[in-house]
Amino acid sequence: MDTTPLPPKREPGHGIRDTAAQDQRLTTPRHRARRWLLPGAAAIGVLALAGWVASGWLSGQHSYDSAQLRIATVTRGDLVRDLSAEGRVIASNSPTLYAIAPGIVTLNVVAGDAVKQGQALAVIDSPELRSRLVQEESTLASLEAEAGRAQLDAQIARSNAQRALDQAQIDRTAAQRDLERYQRAYAGGAVAQNDLARAQDQLKKADIGLAAARRDARLQSAGAGLDARNKMLQAQRQRAVVEEARRQVEALTLRAPFDGQVGQVQVPQGTSVAANGPVLSVVDLGKFEVEIKVPESFARDLGLGMPAQISANNAQYAGEIAAVSPEVVNGEVTARVRFAQGKQPPGLRQNQRLTVRIVMDTRRNVLMVERGTFLDQGGGHFAYVVDGHVAVRRPISTGASSMASVEILSGLKAGDRIVVSGSDQFDNADQVRITGN
Repeated sequence: MDTTPLPPKREPGHGIRDTAAQDQRLTTPRHRARRWLLPGAAAIGVLALAGWVASGWLSGQHSYDSAQLRIATVTRGDLVRDLSAEGRVIASNSPTLYAIAPGIVTLNVVAGDAVKQGQALAVIDSPELRSRLVQEESTLASLEAEAGRAQLDAQIARSNAQRALDQAQIDRTAAQRDLERYQRAYAGGAVAQNDLARAQDQLKKADIGLAAARRDARLQSAGAGLDARNKMLQAQRQRAVVEEARRQVEALTLRAPFDGQVGQVQVPQGTSVAANGPVLSVVDLGKFEVEIKVPESFARDLGLGMPAQISANNAQYAGEIAAVSPEVVNGEVTARVRFAQGKQPPGLRQNQRLTVRIVMDTRRNVLMVERGTFLDQGGGHFAYVVDGHVAVRRPISTGASSMASVEILSGLKAGDRIVVSGSDQFDNADQVRITGN
């Protein structure tokens, strides 16, 4: 019996399957070349793209957008080392008057009043100081009386000593005459030898008395002079105390030290002020200066008397540096500029803003480039020179600098383009790629 399976029964509506699945296309050499042409072209394009990318990576480790950088060209010209700063007007002479003693203040002026030298501005009532002056004056009068009495006693002592000396001289002269008379009488045999010897003793006694009187006169004169001088010195000392007390009493009246204007008044009218407390200030309107802030890097180049230009009221005024502070605060140094020869613009006021320009040096025909942050990186010893799309790190040497430019001593030439700002993000790479320039 035949066991061959019967073909599956086809459903109505289905066609009969043909032999297309069993057929194979025979390719000729021309068809085989066409099949490899398109993949080969794609492979060549990929290789070219890879080579272009590789060349970019070989020319620089990283790529940076030129919009984030500032690039400047090295030029040749005159480098003017100047400094421009905005300052405020201050009074070079603006003292504050203080109370010499505690008391009640009576003001004669208000802030802003014009005053003349010597004008009474305020009076401080200090009963204690005035009473002290009276006491010291009384003590001075007593000491002056004692000094006068000491001088009178010295004169009396000298007079008594002189009288004793004169008397001793008279006694000595009388003894000398008696001795001469006895000598003549003894020679004539009229007196005995004992009387002659007694006369000789009297003369010696007179000599001793005269010498003693002379010593007493010197000592009495010296002693009386010392007492009188001591009393006079005490009186002089007390006179100095009185003069100081009188000066302090006079200082209770505060007077203007010069022609000017009353500045700030520190105490209200009729109030009590402590000793050495501020009362008011006086501003000298004829001596104004301009205070400016100078970067620390320029402070070492400033010197006293250096010329400056001050711009005020649309005009230029000559000035000179009057002082430079030795202290650095927040990277800046305070300097003061005064008007040259006292010629200052009219109508200046305290804290008015003015512009000051200081010309420190002018260097002719030098290589220079725009100032930038590259000076702060590596001390200005390196710069990135731009050549096409590549920036190469190159050693350079810089010289003098101004607010806008810096002198190039070596490493660059005129026409070179360098990155003056933004190179801090290069991380000291030898080469970087710059895109978009």
